[in-house]
Amino acid sequence: MKKKIVNVKRLGHVAIRVKDLERAKSFYLSLGMKLVWDDSEWCYLEAQPSTDGLALLGPNYKAAGPHFAFHFTNKIEVEKAHQELMAAGVKVGSIHEHRDGTSSFYLKDSEGNWLEMLYLPVEGIPSNQEITE
Repeated sequence: MKKKIVNVKRLGHVAIRVKDLERAKSFYLSLGMKLVWDDSEWCYLEAQPSTDGLALLGPNYKAAGPHFAFHFTNKIEVEKAHQELMAAGVKVGSIHEHRDGTSSFYLKDSEGNWLEMLYLPVEGIPSNQEITE
């Protein structure tokens, strides 16, 4: 058995590419998901009450491609994972601070799949949606 490099605790979200962002968003909202972040090129939805996430990446979104993400509630854990993976010889991207208060880095697994190590504050991703209730 190979030595453990990082201790992941939660599979937090999956990001998929969609052809029509509005159509896909409407579909997932009809399944009862909550729209948390809405942008012209991508959006982020959460299943309730679990807050498991789904990112829909529109055709023009270029910042990231399809991937899955492990979530951490402590930013230091993401920084530590970054250092430990680099020390183990894994090629990782730099840590990026996101406008929603999260931070993350990307890497590929041994089979070429993209994954993200994401710091997500305990209180969750702040929504950019107006509360209309």
